[in-house]
Amino acid sequence: MKHVVVVGSGPSGMHFAVTLLDKGYRVTMIDAGVEKPAPVLPDSSFDDLRKDLADPAGYLLGEHFEAVSLPGSDADFYAFPPSKRYVFESARDFTYAARGFSPLFSFARGGLAEAWTGGVYPLIDAEMRDFPFGAAALEPYYAEVARRIGVNGSADDLSRFFPVHDHLMEPLKLSPHATSLLNSYHEKRATLNAAGVFFGRSRIATLTRDLGERRGCDYSGRCLWGCASGALYTPSWTLRECLSHPNFEYLPNSYVTHFRYDRARRVTALAVQQGVEGSAVEIPVQHLVLAAGTLSTSRIVLESIYRETGEVLALPGLMDNRQILIPYVNLRALGTAYEPRSYQFHQVAMGMEMDRREEYVHSQITALTTALVHPLVQKLPLDLRAATAVFRNLRSALGIINVNLHDRRRADSFVTLEPSRNGRSSKLLIEYVPDAQEAATIKTVTTRIAGVMRKLGCVVAPGMTHVRPKGAGVHYAGTIPMSTSQSPLTASSLCQSHDFPNLHFVDGAPYPFLPAKNITFTLMANAVRVADQAF
Repeated sequence: MKHVVVVGSGPSGMHFAVTLLDKGYRVTMIDAGVEKPAPVLPDSSFDDLRKDLADPAGYLLGEHFEAVSLPGSDADFYAFPPSKRYVFESARDFTYAARGFSPLFSFARGGLAEAWTGGVYPLIDAEMRDFPFGAAALEPYYAEVARRIGVNGSADDLSRFFPVHDHLMEPLKLSPHATSLLNSYHEKRATLNAAGVFFGRSRIATLTRDLGERRGCDYSGRCLWGCASGALYTPSWTLRECLSHPNFEYLPNSYVTHFRYDRARRVTALAVQQGVEGSAVEIPVQHLVLAAGTLSTSRIVLESIYRETGEVLALPGLMDNRQILIPYVNLRALGTAYEPRSYQFHQVAMGMEMDRREEYVHSQITALTTALVHPLVQKLPLDLRAATAVFRNLRSALGIINVNLHDRRRADSFVTLEPSRNGRSSKLLIEYVPDAQEAATIKTVTTRIAGVMRKLGCVVAPGMTHVRPKGAGVHYAGTIPMSTSQSPLTASSLCQSHDFPNLHFVDGAPYPFLPAKNITFTLMANAVRVADQAF
């Protein structure tokens, strides 16, 4: 029986593993595997939690109030709550330094997607011009992933940017705020479309009806805090399925430092630190698949080459989406009742055409419901008493536009290593330099969006637009790009390493271009494609 070792339990690693198991392979998954805690009072809504918890402040703000954003800080309007702390726990020997980049790492079961907001957006041909294949190559795999995880949405004006695929569930119930926004759009549709602006329903990996052990959305308002019903898909659900498969072996509490390879450059073994004490072991490898996330996969490759040759190399081309948060007030929603029992994340999306189609600007629009509100209140240009009073009267009308910009590979954005002097793992060094035109693009895009929102009867809050640091988008890609030429430190169209013939990459490392969309859905679809066609 053919045996494949997979590093990482994120979305791409899990769907690669499922596909191979269905084909009769034996799969061993190596994972740090920090476990998700059991959901607190799973049948309670967000409002009920505040009344029913013995220590609501500890749950909502953290045991040491670590979720509190102090006045004067540059914190986001909404951030990861204490209940998601496990997603970002670090591995024991992992160290890094970054300049121009604020990365997030995860060693949790399921990876960073345990904290995602579920946006699933297929790519189109224009966004894949730098890829060695087109969008049609991914189409059946988008449908297969949708069948597995549950995706809701509809055919509407945004289908020009993310086509409709098979196995699409009926959309979620719209909140009053989202309904008002879409009604305003349809009144101004012709004018906005002529200006290259389109609105529609978000495509979301959230069940609107039961699927296996997972229940359809119960609109409890707990999305940000951790979906207790399992409606919002996370990769740990797929891991649970794999654990029942006789050909699947899962090795948690395992931190991969590097791999060893022979004179033919075939990977022969994986060096792993296991257990609480970090005991060093070697796991034999017939075929290795790296799905540890772009930054961790890059570190493993660089460390492996350094251990074998003494060379400290750099991997150029690191990409991430720039994200811009734009608060606004929907004047049509003023005076409406605050409704906490609704789906919390983006129900509406906006697509904005640019001069080049692949540079499309993607925005997800979220009505403010059950996120912590103090970061927004303290940013109002008022004293606390006045800001709180204003907020209470505006709450149902408040929303935030999360704008995403594309990114391209550049030589001055790269990852490399700082070798350790004590024989331990090297430090990962990250350098990012934004595109020279990015500042002008941000100004153009934010100005256009403010004009669009005015047409819809909304007011963008002056002076409150927040440009998130690079790295905050966590859509990392580009360090070992797919290439039709067999250049060093690149991969084939099936994500096979051009340096190590029995090594494949199924995370974002081999992506040669990063569109403005969340790429998690594409990561899963491409991983299924590689497992289906390369094995």
